[in-house]
Amino acid sequence: MAKTQEKTQISPVLKENIEHMEQLFCVCDDIKKKELILGENQDVPCYLMFIEVAIDMGKSTLNGLLKYLRGLKREEIIAALEKNAVGVSDATYFTTIEEAGDGLLTGDVILFVDGFTKAVKIPDGGYPNMGISEADSEKVIRGSNEGFCDSVKQNAALIRKRIRSPKVKVKQLFCGSRSHTCVYLTYIEDLVYPGLLEEIERRLTDFEIDGVLDSGVLEQLSEDKWYSPFPQFQTTERPDRAAMSILEGRVVLLSDNSPVALLLPTDYNSFVRTSDDYYNRWEIATFGRMLRYVASFFAMTLPGFYLALTNFHTQILPTTLLLAFADARQGVPFPAVIEVIIMELSFELLREAGVRLPGAMGNTIGIVGGLIIGQAAVEANLVSPIVVIVISFTALCSFAIPNEEFATAFRVLKFALILLSAWLGYFGMLAGLLAILIHLANLKSFQIPYLMPFVGADLNDYEDERDFLWRLPIRKITKRPIYARREERTKLIFGKKAGKG
Repeated sequence: MAKTQEKTQISPVLKENIEHMEQLFCVCDDIKKKELILGENQDVPCYLMFIEVAIDMGKSTLNGLLKYLRGLKREEIIAALEKNAVGVSDATYFTTIEEAGDGLLTGDVILFVDGFTKAVKIPDGGYPNMGISEADSEKVIRGSNEGFCDSVKQNAALIRKRIRSPKVKVKQLFCGSRSHTCVYLTYIEDLVYPGLLEEIERRLTDFEIDGVLDSGVLEQLSEDKWYSPFPQFQTTERPDRAAMSILEGRVVLLSDNSPVALLLPTDYNSFVRTSDDYYNRWEIATFGRMLRYVASFFAMTLPGFYLALTNFHTQILPTTLLLAFADARQGVPFPAVIEVIIMELSFELLREAGVRLPGAMGNTIGIVGGLIIGQAAVEANLVSPIVVIVISFTALCSFAIPNEEFATAFRVLKFALILLSAWLGYFGMLAGLLAILIHLANLKSFQIPYLMPFVGADLNDYEDERDFLWRLPIRKITKRPIYARREERTKLIFGKKAGKG
Protein backbone atom coordinates (compact mmCIF):
# COMPACT_ATOMS: atom_id res chain seq x y z
CA MET A 1 0.00 0.00 0.00
CA ALA A 2 1.12 3.53 -0.68
CA LYS A 3 2.35 5.36 2.39
CA THR A 4 0.97 8.75 3.38
CA GLN A 5 3.54 11.47 2.61
CA GLU A 6 3.83 15.05 3.75
CA LYS A 7 2.52 17.35 1.05
CA THR A 8 4.65 20.00 -0.65
CA GLN A 9 3.20 23.49 -0.91
CA ILE A 10 3.35 25.23 -4.27
CA SER A 11 6.03 27.89 -4.34
CA PRO A 12 5.79 31.34 -5.93
CA VAL A 13 9.13 30.50 -7.60
CA LEU A 14 8.33 28.65 -10.81
CA LYS A 15 11.63 26.79 -11.01
CA GLU A 16 10.98 25.09 -7.66
CA ASN A 17 7.57 23.90 -8.84
CA ILE A 18 9.08 22.59 -12.08
CA GLU A 19 11.68 20.63 -10.12
CA HIS A 20 9.02 19.07 -7.88
CA MET A 21 6.78 18.13 -10.82
CA GLU A 22 9.70 16.77 -12.84
CA GLN A 23 10.71 14.65 -9.87
CA LEU A 24 7.13 13.43 -9.37
CA PHE A 25 6.69 12.51 -13.04
CA CYS A 26 10.17 11.44 -14.03
CA VAL A 27 10.37 8.77 -16.76
CA CYS A 28 6.85 9.66 -17.90
CA ASP A 29 7.33 10.26 -21.62
CA ASP A 30 3.57 10.33 -22.26
CA ILE A 31 3.24 13.50 -20.16
CA LYS A 32 4.06 16.62 -22.13
CA LYS A 33 5.82 19.50 -20.35
CA LYS A 34 6.13 22.94 -21.91
CA GLU A 35 7.68 26.17 -20.65
CA LEU A 36 6.05 29.31 -22.09
CA ILE A 37 6.33 33.07 -21.67
CA LEU A 38 3.15 35.08 -21.07
CA GLY A 39 2.34 38.73 -20.55
CA GLU A 40 2.16 41.81 -22.68
CA ASN A 41 5.89 42.38 -22.14
CA GLN A 42 6.73 38.66 -22.31
CA ASP A 43 8.03 38.68 -18.75
CA VAL A 44 5.83 36.00 -17.06
CA PRO A 45 7.23 32.47 -17.28
CA CYS A 46 4.70 29.64 -17.03
CA TYR A 47 4.78 25.86 -17.15
CA LEU A 48 2.22 23.52 -18.72
CA MET A 49 1.76 19.79 -18.12
CA PHE A 50 -0.75 17.47 -19.77
CA ILE A 51 -1.14 13.87 -20.87
CA GLU A 52 -0.47 13.64 -24.58
CA VAL A 53 -3.59 11.90 -25.93
CA ALA A 54 -5.97 13.52 -23.42
CA ILE A 55 -5.59 17.03 -24.86
CA ASP A 56 -6.24 18.22 -28.40
CA MET A 57 -4.18 21.39 -28.57
CA GLY A 58 -5.86 22.38 -31.82
CA LYS A 59 -9.32 22.52 -30.20
CA SER A 60 -8.34 22.99 -26.58
CA THR A 61 -9.90 25.69 -24.38
CA LEU A 62 -6.33 26.26 -23.23
CA ASN A 63 -5.54 28.20 -26.42
CA GLY A 64 -8.14 30.86 -25.64
CA LEU A 65 -6.89 31.20 -22.07
CA LEU A 66 -3.25 31.59 -23.11
CA LYS A 67 -4.20 34.15 -25.75
CA TYR A 68 -6.07 36.13 -23.09
CA LEU A 69 -3.13 36.01 -20.66
CA ARG A 70 -0.63 37.10 -23.33
CA GLY A 71 -2.39 40.46 -23.55
CA LEU A 72 -2.12 41.25 -19.83
CA LYS A 73 0.63 42.72 -17.71
CA ARG A 74 2.31 40.67 -14.99
CA GLU A 75 0.26 42.23 -12.17
CA GLU A 76 -2.96 41.77 -14.16
CA ILE A 77 -2.20 38.08 -14.79
CA ILE A 78 -1.65 37.40 -11.07
CA ALA A 79 -4.78 39.37 -10.16
CA ALA A 80 -6.88 37.54 -12.76
CA LEU A 81 -5.71 34.17 -11.45
CA GLU A 82 -6.32 35.13 -7.82
CA LYS A 83 -9.87 36.29 -8.60
CA ASN A 84 -10.60 33.29 -10.86
CA ALA A 85 -11.19 35.72 -13.72
CA VAL A 86 -9.46 33.69 -16.42
CA GLY A 87 -12.66 33.00 -18.32
CA VAL A 88 -12.77 29.25 -17.57
CA SER A 89 -15.79 28.41 -15.44
CA ASP A 90 -14.59 24.97 -14.36
CA ALA A 91 -11.00 25.90 -13.47
CA THR A 92 -9.74 24.33 -10.23
CA TYR A 93 -6.96 25.66 -8.02
CA PHE A 94 -4.49 23.50 -6.08
CA THR A 95 -2.19 24.55 -3.27
CA THR A 96 0.10 21.49 -3.15
CA ILE A 97 2.24 19.65 -5.67
CA GLU A 98 0.52 16.34 -4.87
CA GLU A 99 -2.94 17.78 -5.57
CA ALA A 100 -1.67 19.22 -8.84
CA GLY A 101 -0.31 15.78 -9.78
CA ASP A 102 -3.67 14.15 -9.04
CA GLY A 103 -5.38 16.84 -11.13
CA LEU A 104 -3.05 16.14 -14.03
CA LEU A 105 -3.90 12.44 -13.89
CA THR A 106 -7.61 13.18 -14.37
CA GLY A 107 -6.71 14.02 -17.98
CA ASP A 108 -6.73 17.82 -17.73
CA VAL A 109 -4.09 20.56 -18.16
CA ILE A 110 -2.10 21.88 -15.19
CA LEU A 111 -0.77 25.44 -15.44
CA PHE A 112 1.90 26.92 -13.16
CA VAL A 113 2.60 30.68 -13.33
CA ASP A 114 5.66 32.35 -11.85
CA GLY A 115 4.69 34.41 -8.80
CA PHE A 116 1.36 32.61 -8.26
CA THR A 117 1.17 30.20 -5.32
CA LYS A 118 -1.45 27.89 -6.83
CA ALA A 119 -1.64 25.51 -9.76
CA VAL A 120 -4.59 25.86 -12.11
CA LYS A 121 -6.35 22.81 -13.54
CA ILE A 122 -7.93 23.68 -16.87
CA PRO A 123 -10.58 21.13 -17.93
CA ASP A 124 -10.38 19.75 -21.44
CA GLY A 125 -11.34 16.64 -23.40
CA GLY A 126 -10.03 14.18 -20.82
CA TYR A 127 -9.06 10.58 -21.43
CA PRO A 128 -10.31 8.84 -24.59
CA ASN A 129 -13.19 6.42 -24.11
CA MET A 130 -15.55 4.27 -26.16
CA GLY A 131 -18.44 6.70 -25.89
CA ILE A 132 -22.13 5.84 -25.60
CA SER A 133 -23.00 2.52 -27.20
CA GLU A 134 -25.68 -0.14 -27.08
CA ALA A 135 -25.88 -2.41 -24.03
CA ASP A 136 -24.84 -5.87 -25.24
CA SER A 137 -25.66 -8.00 -22.20
CA GLU A 138 -29.23 -6.75 -21.54
CA LYS A 139 -31.16 -6.85 -24.78
CA VAL A 140 -34.74 -5.60 -24.70
CA ILE A 141 -37.57 -5.63 -27.22
CA ARG A 142 -38.84 -2.22 -26.23
CA GLY A 143 -37.10 0.71 -24.60
CA SER A 144 -33.92 2.72 -24.90
CA ASN A 145 -30.90 1.11 -26.53
CA GLU A 146 -28.37 3.38 -24.80
CA GLY A 147 -25.78 1.71 -22.63
CA PHE A 148 -23.28 2.95 -20.08
CA CYS A 149 -19.72 3.75 -21.21
CA ASP A 150 -16.32 3.82 -19.45
CA SER A 151 -16.61 7.42 -18.21
CA VAL A 152 -18.25 7.81 -14.81
CA LYS A 153 -19.19 11.43 -15.61
CA GLN A 154 -20.99 10.49 -18.81
CA ASN A 155 -22.77 7.68 -17.01
CA ALA A 156 -24.02 10.05 -14.32
CA ALA A 157 -25.20 12.42 -17.07
CA LEU A 158 -27.17 9.58 -18.71
CA ILE A 159 -29.04 9.08 -15.44
CA ARG A 160 -29.71 12.81 -15.03
CA LYS A 161 -31.00 12.83 -18.60
CA ARG A 162 -33.77 10.50 -17.45
CA ILE A 163 -34.48 11.99 -14.00
CA ARG A 164 -34.35 15.76 -14.31
CA SER A 165 -34.76 16.62 -10.66
CA PRO A 166 -32.47 18.58 -8.29
CA LYS A 167 -33.20 15.89 -5.70
CA VAL A 168 -30.99 13.48 -7.63
CA LYS A 169 -27.71 13.58 -5.74
CA VAL A 170 -24.29 12.38 -6.89
CA LYS A 171 -21.73 11.79 -4.15
CA GLN A 172 -18.09 11.36 -5.17
CA LEU A 173 -15.68 8.95 -3.50
CA PHE A 174 -12.21 7.72 -4.41
CA CYS A 175 -11.17 4.07 -4.09
CA GLY A 176 -7.72 2.56 -4.56
CA SER A 177 -4.63 3.98 -2.87
CA ARG A 178 -2.75 4.05 -6.20
CA SER A 179 -5.47 4.11 -8.85
CA HIS A 180 -7.59 6.82 -7.13
CA THR A 181 -10.62 5.54 -9.03
CA CYS A 182 -13.54 7.94 -9.01
CA VAL A 183 -16.77 6.37 -7.71
CA TYR A 184 -20.20 8.02 -7.76
CA LEU A 185 -23.08 7.15 -5.44
CA THR A 186 -26.25 8.28 -7.22
CA TYR A 187 -29.61 8.46 -5.42
CA ILE A 188 -32.71 10.58 -4.82
CA GLU A 189 -32.34 12.50 -1.59
CA ASP A 190 -35.85 12.14 -0.18
CA LEU A 191 -36.35 8.48 -1.19
CA VAL A 192 -33.21 6.75 0.06
CA TYR A 193 -32.72 5.75 3.69
CA PRO A 194 -29.81 7.73 5.25
CA GLY A 195 -28.69 4.57 7.03
CA LEU A 196 -28.27 2.81 3.68
CA LEU A 197 -25.94 5.52 2.40
CA GLU A 198 -23.89 5.39 5.60
CA GLU A 199 -23.58 1.61 5.35
CA ILE A 200 -22.48 1.76 1.69
CA GLU A 201 -19.85 4.40 2.44
CA ARG A 202 -18.63 2.40 5.44
CA ARG A 203 -18.15 -0.70 3.31
CA LEU A 204 -16.35 1.24 0.59
CA THR A 205 -13.93 2.73 3.11
CA ASP A 206 -13.55 -0.44 5.19
CA PHE A 207 -10.74 -1.75 2.98
CA GLU A 208 -7.62 -0.41 1.30
CA ILE A 209 -6.47 -1.75 -2.05
CA ASP A 210 -3.89 -0.64 -4.59
CA GLY A 211 -6.27 -0.27 -7.52
CA VAL A 212 -9.94 -0.52 -8.47
CA LEU A 213 -10.16 -1.12 -12.22
CA ASP A 214 -13.80 -2.19 -12.41
CA SER A 215 -16.95 -2.08 -10.30
CA GLY A 216 -16.63 -5.86 -9.88
CA VAL A 217 -13.72 -5.31 -7.47
CA LEU A 218 -15.89 -3.09 -5.27
CA GLU A 219 -18.70 -5.64 -5.45
CA GLN A 220 -16.54 -8.49 -4.17
CA LEU A 221 -14.89 -6.45 -1.42
CA SER A 222 -18.19 -5.00 -0.16
CA GLU A 223 -20.34 -8.14 -0.11
CA ASP A 224 -21.60 -9.22 3.29
CA LYS A 225 -21.44 -12.98 2.58
CA TRP A 226 -18.57 -13.34 0.13
CA TYR A 227 -18.89 -17.13 -0.05
CA SER A 228 -22.41 -17.07 -1.51
CA PRO A 229 -22.72 -17.96 -5.22
CA PHE A 230 -25.65 -15.51 -5.46
CA PRO A 231 -24.70 -11.88 -6.17
CA GLN A 232 -25.73 -9.42 -3.47
CA PHE A 233 -25.27 -6.44 -5.81
CA GLN A 234 -27.30 -6.21 -8.99
CA THR A 235 -25.43 -5.14 -12.11
CA THR A 236 -26.69 -3.30 -15.17
CA GLU A 237 -25.32 -1.66 -18.31
CA ARG A 238 -28.58 0.18 -19.00
CA PRO A 239 -29.11 3.80 -17.86
CA ASP A 240 -32.90 3.36 -17.92
CA ARG A 241 -32.64 0.41 -15.54
CA ALA A 242 -30.39 2.44 -13.25
CA ALA A 243 -32.83 5.37 -13.33
CA MET A 244 -35.70 3.02 -12.57
CA SER A 245 -33.82 1.71 -9.53
CA ILE A 246 -33.12 5.22 -8.27
CA LEU A 247 -36.84 6.01 -8.48
CA GLU A 248 -37.44 2.95 -6.28
CA GLY A 249 -35.25 4.43 -3.54
CA ARG A 250 -32.13 2.41 -4.33
CA VAL A 251 -28.55 3.61 -4.73
CA VAL A 252 -26.63 3.28 -8.00
CA LEU A 253 -22.85 2.92 -7.73
CA LEU A 254 -20.92 4.08 -10.79
CA SER A 255 -17.21 3.36 -11.10
CA ASP A 256 -14.86 5.12 -13.50
CA ASN A 257 -13.47 2.90 -16.30
CA SER A 258 -16.43 0.52 -15.97
CA PRO A 259 -19.62 0.41 -18.08
CA VAL A 260 -21.32 -1.72 -15.39
CA ALA A 261 -23.29 0.01 -12.62
CA LEU A 262 -24.11 -1.63 -9.29
CA LEU A 263 -27.68 -1.40 -7.95
CA LEU A 264 -28.14 -1.83 -4.21
CA PRO A 265 -29.79 -3.19 -2.25
CA THR A 266 -31.26 -6.00 -4.32
CA ASP A 267 -33.27 -9.22 -4.04
CA TYR A 268 -34.09 -12.39 -6.00
CA ASN A 269 -37.06 -10.82 -7.77
CA SER A 270 -35.03 -7.85 -9.04
CA PHE A 271 -32.71 -10.18 -10.98
CA VAL A 272 -35.65 -11.76 -12.82
CA ARG A 273 -37.25 -8.48 -13.85
CA THR A 274 -36.22 -6.66 -17.04
CA SER A 275 -36.57 -3.05 -18.15
CA ASP A 276 -39.18 -3.80 -20.81
CA ASP A 277 -41.37 -5.53 -18.21
CA TYR A 278 -42.64 -2.01 -17.52
CA TYR A 279 -42.79 -0.85 -21.13
CA ASN A 280 -45.00 -3.73 -22.35
CA ARG A 281 -48.56 -4.58 -21.38
CA TRP A 282 -49.00 -6.40 -18.10
CA GLU A 283 -50.15 -9.70 -19.67
CA ILE A 284 -46.98 -9.96 -21.78
CA ALA A 285 -44.75 -8.89 -18.88
CA THR A 286 -46.35 -11.40 -16.51
CA PHE A 287 -45.99 -14.26 -18.98
CA GLY A 288 -42.35 -13.42 -19.64
CA ARG A 289 -41.53 -13.10 -15.94
CA MET A 290 -43.16 -16.42 -15.02
CA LEU A 291 -41.25 -18.03 -17.89
CA ARG A 292 -37.99 -16.68 -16.47
CA TYR A 293 -38.82 -17.99 -12.97
CA VAL A 294 -39.44 -21.46 -14.41
CA ALA A 295 -36.26 -21.18 -16.48
CA SER A 296 -34.18 -20.29 -13.42
CA PHE A 297 -35.48 -23.38 -11.61
CA PHE A 298 -34.85 -25.81 -14.47
CA ALA A 299 -31.43 -24.28 -15.25
CA MET A 300 -30.34 -25.64 -11.88
CA THR A 301 -32.38 -28.83 -11.44
CA LEU A 302 -33.14 -30.45 -14.81
CA PRO A 303 -29.96 -32.59 -15.22
CA GLY A 304 -30.21 -33.75 -11.59
CA PHE A 305 -33.90 -34.50 -12.04
CA TYR A 306 -33.10 -36.64 -15.09
CA LEU A 307 -30.42 -38.62 -13.22
CA ALA A 308 -32.62 -39.23 -10.20
CA LEU A 309 -35.45 -40.36 -12.47
CA THR A 310 -33.46 -42.79 -14.60
CA ASN A 311 -31.16 -44.18 -11.90
CA PHE A 312 -33.41 -44.48 -8.86
CA HIS A 313 -37.09 -43.83 -9.56
CA THR A 314 -37.87 -45.47 -12.88
CA GLN A 315 -41.18 -46.78 -11.51
CA ILE A 316 -42.81 -43.38 -11.92
CA LEU A 317 -42.15 -43.36 -15.68
CA PRO A 318 -44.67 -44.81 -18.17
CA THR A 319 -43.45 -48.14 -19.56
CA THR A 320 -43.19 -46.87 -23.15
CA LEU A 321 -41.11 -43.87 -22.07
CA LEU A 322 -38.87 -46.06 -19.92
CA LEU A 323 -38.29 -48.42 -22.86
CA ALA A 324 -37.51 -45.45 -25.11
CA PHE A 325 -34.90 -44.25 -22.59
CA ALA A 326 -33.38 -47.72 -22.35
CA ASP A 327 -33.28 -48.09 -26.14
CA ALA A 328 -31.58 -44.69 -26.53
CA ARG A 329 -28.88 -45.69 -24.03
CA GLN A 330 -28.00 -48.96 -25.77
CA GLY A 331 -24.33 -49.07 -26.67
CA VAL A 332 -23.36 -46.09 -24.44
CA PRO A 333 -20.33 -47.22 -22.38
CA PHE A 334 -20.61 -44.63 -19.59
CA PRO A 335 -23.00 -44.35 -16.64
CA ALA A 336 -25.67 -41.67 -16.98
CA VAL A 337 -23.91 -39.30 -14.57
CA ILE A 338 -20.72 -39.39 -16.69
CA GLU A 339 -22.79 -38.69 -19.81
CA VAL A 340 -24.40 -35.66 -18.18
CA ILE A 341 -21.11 -34.27 -16.86
CA ILE A 342 -19.37 -34.74 -20.24
CA MET A 343 -22.13 -32.85 -22.06
CA GLU A 344 -22.41 -30.15 -19.41
CA LEU A 345 -18.67 -29.49 -19.51
CA SER A 346 -18.78 -29.45 -23.32
CA PHE A 347 -21.52 -26.83 -23.33
CA GLU A 348 -19.73 -24.75 -20.70
CA LEU A 349 -16.57 -24.91 -22.79
CA LEU A 350 -18.49 -23.81 -25.89
CA ARG A 351 -20.04 -20.96 -23.94
CA GLU A 352 -16.64 -19.80 -22.71
CA ALA A 353 -15.12 -20.09 -26.19
CA GLY A 354 -18.01 -18.12 -27.69
CA VAL A 355 -17.46 -15.30 -25.19
CA ARG A 356 -13.70 -15.09 -25.81
CA LEU A 357 -13.79 -15.23 -29.60
CA PRO A 358 -14.55 -12.08 -31.63
CA GLY A 359 -18.18 -11.16 -32.35
CA ALA A 360 -19.55 -13.10 -35.31
CA MET A 361 -17.04 -15.92 -34.88
CA GLY A 362 -18.06 -16.41 -31.26
CA ASN A 363 -21.74 -16.73 -32.18
CA THR A 364 -20.89 -19.21 -34.93
CA ILE A 365 -18.76 -21.36 -32.63
CA GLY A 366 -21.52 -21.42 -30.00
CA ILE A 367 -24.26 -22.57 -32.41
CA VAL A 368 -22.37 -24.73 -34.89
CA GLY A 369 -20.07 -26.19 -32.24
CA GLY A 370 -23.03 -27.27 -30.10
CA LEU A 371 -24.76 -28.95 -33.04
CA ILE A 372 -21.63 -30.71 -34.28
CA ILE A 373 -20.44 -31.93 -30.88
CA GLY A 374 -23.90 -33.11 -29.86
CA GLN A 375 -24.51 -34.95 -33.12
CA ALA A 376 -21.02 -36.47 -33.19
CA ALA A 377 -21.26 -37.62 -29.57
CA VAL A 378 -24.58 -39.38 -30.26
CA GLU A 379 -23.33 -41.06 -33.42
CA ALA A 380 -20.18 -42.25 -31.61
CA ASN A 381 -22.37 -43.74 -28.83
CA LEU A 382 -20.61 -41.61 -26.22
CA VAL A 383 -23.90 -40.12 -25.00
CA SER A 384 -27.56 -40.86 -25.56
CA PRO A 385 -29.85 -38.49 -27.53
CA ILE A 386 -32.04 -37.82 -24.47
CA VAL A 387 -29.03 -36.46 -22.56
CA VAL A 388 -28.27 -34.05 -25.41
CA ILE A 389 -31.88 -32.85 -25.29
CA VAL A 390 -31.80 -32.42 -21.49
CA ILE A 391 -28.51 -30.51 -21.50
CA SER A 392 -29.59 -28.32 -24.44
CA PHE A 393 -32.84 -27.43 -22.71
CA THR A 394 -30.92 -26.64 -19.51
CA ALA A 395 -28.61 -24.31 -21.45
CA LEU A 396 -31.63 -22.53 -22.99
CA CYS A 397 -33.09 -22.04 -19.52
CA SER A 398 -29.86 -20.44 -18.27
CA PHE A 399 -29.80 -18.10 -21.28
CA ALA A 400 -33.33 -16.94 -20.40
CA ILE A 401 -32.16 -15.49 -17.07
CA PRO A 402 -31.67 -11.73 -17.69
CA ASN A 403 -28.67 -11.16 -15.41
CA GLU A 404 -25.44 -12.98 -16.28
CA GLU A 405 -24.04 -13.02 -12.73
CA PHE A 406 -27.32 -14.37 -11.40
CA ALA A 407 -27.41 -17.07 -14.10
CA THR A 408 -23.86 -18.10 -13.21
CA ALA A 409 -25.00 -19.00 -9.67
CA PHE A 410 -27.49 -21.51 -11.09
CA ARG A 411 -24.89 -22.92 -13.47
CA VAL A 412 -22.49 -23.58 -10.58
CA LEU A 413 -25.13 -25.07 -8.26
CA LYS A 414 -26.33 -27.30 -11.10
CA PHE A 415 -23.17 -29.43 -10.79
CA ALA A 416 -23.70 -29.88 -7.05
CA LEU A 417 -27.26 -31.09 -7.66
CA ILE A 418 -26.03 -33.45 -10.41
CA LEU A 419 -23.66 -35.15 -7.96
CA LEU A 420 -26.24 -35.30 -5.16
CA SER A 421 -28.90 -36.71 -7.47
CA ALA A 422 -26.49 -39.31 -8.90
CA TRP A 423 -25.62 -40.37 -5.35
CA LEU A 424 -28.97 -40.25 -3.50
CA GLY A 425 -31.65 -39.79 -6.15
CA TYR A 426 -34.59 -37.50 -5.35
CA PHE A 427 -33.59 -37.43 -1.70
CA GLY A 428 -30.21 -35.94 -2.65
CA MET A 429 -31.77 -33.39 -4.99
CA LEU A 430 -34.36 -32.32 -2.39
CA ALA A 431 -31.65 -32.07 0.27
CA GLY A 432 -29.63 -29.85 -2.06
CA LEU A 433 -32.65 -27.67 -2.85
CA LEU A 434 -33.44 -27.37 0.86
CA ALA A 435 -29.86 -26.25 1.59
CA ILE A 436 -30.06 -23.64 -1.20
CA LEU A 437 -33.43 -22.40 0.05
CA ILE A 438 -32.14 -22.07 3.62
CA HIS A 439 -29.13 -20.15 2.34
CA LEU A 440 -31.35 -17.79 0.32
CA ALA A 441 -33.64 -17.29 3.32
CA ASN A 442 -30.62 -16.20 5.42
CA LEU A 443 -29.14 -14.00 2.70
CA LYS A 444 -29.60 -10.24 2.88
CA SER A 445 -28.51 -7.32 0.75
CA PHE A 446 -28.02 -4.30 2.99
CA GLN A 447 -30.61 -5.63 5.46
CA ILE A 448 -33.19 -6.35 2.73
CA PRO A 449 -34.28 -10.06 2.68
CA TYR A 450 -33.02 -11.70 -0.51
CA LEU A 451 -36.31 -13.57 -0.97
CA MET A 452 -38.42 -10.43 -0.67
CA PRO A 453 -41.43 -10.52 -1.24
CA PHE A 454 -41.55 -14.33 -0.88
CA VAL A 455 -40.66 -13.56 2.74
CA GLY A 456 -41.20 -10.34 4.66
CA ALA A 457 -44.00 -9.14 2.40
CA ASP A 458 -45.73 -7.63 5.44
CA LEU A 459 -42.81 -5.19 5.86
CA ASN A 460 -44.28 -3.17 2.98
CA ASP A 461 -47.94 -3.99 3.65
CA TYR A 462 -47.87 -6.65 0.88
CA GLU A 463 -47.48 -3.96 -1.79
CA ASP A 464 -44.41 -5.67 -3.30
CA GLU A 465 -46.56 -8.70 -4.18
CA ARG A 466 -48.18 -6.61 -6.93
CA ASP A 467 -44.91 -6.76 -8.86
CA PHE A 468 -43.26 -10.10 -8.38
CA LEU A 469 -44.22 -13.48 -9.93
CA TRP A 470 -46.79 -11.52 -11.88
CA ARG A 471 -46.88 -7.84 -12.83
CA LEU A 472 -50.20 -6.13 -12.28
CA PRO A 473 -51.23 -3.28 -14.60
CA ILE A 474 -49.15 -0.13 -14.06
CA ARG A 475 -52.21 1.69 -12.73
CA LYS A 476 -52.39 -0.86 -9.90
CA ILE A 477 -48.75 -0.49 -8.83
CA THR A 478 -49.11 2.76 -6.91
CA LYS A 479 -46.48 2.14 -4.24
CA ARG A 480 -42.70 2.00 -4.37
CA PRO A 481 -40.89 -1.15 -3.21
CA ILE A 482 -39.53 -1.62 0.28
CA TYR A 483 -36.26 0.13 -0.64
CA ALA A 484 -37.83 3.62 -0.41
CA ARG A 485 -38.59 5.50 2.79
CA ARG A 486 -41.95 4.56 4.24
CA GLU A 487 -43.34 8.11 4.04
CA GLU A 488 -42.36 8.30 0.34
CA ARG A 489 -43.79 4.98 -0.86
CA THR A 490 -46.59 6.47 -2.99
CA LYS A 491 -45.46 6.94 -6.60
CA LEU A 492 -48.70 7.05 -8.63
CA ILE A 493 -51.79 9.17 -7.90
CA PHE A 494 -54.96 9.27 -9.98
CA GLY A 495 -57.38 12.17 -9.92
CA LYS A 496 -54.97 14.62 -8.30
CA LYS A 497 -52.39 17.04 -9.59
CA ALA A 498 -49.09 15.66 -8.36
CA GLY A 499 -46.43 18.17 -7.37
CA LYS A 500 -43.08 18.29 -9.06
CA GLY A 501 -40.02 17.07 -7.18
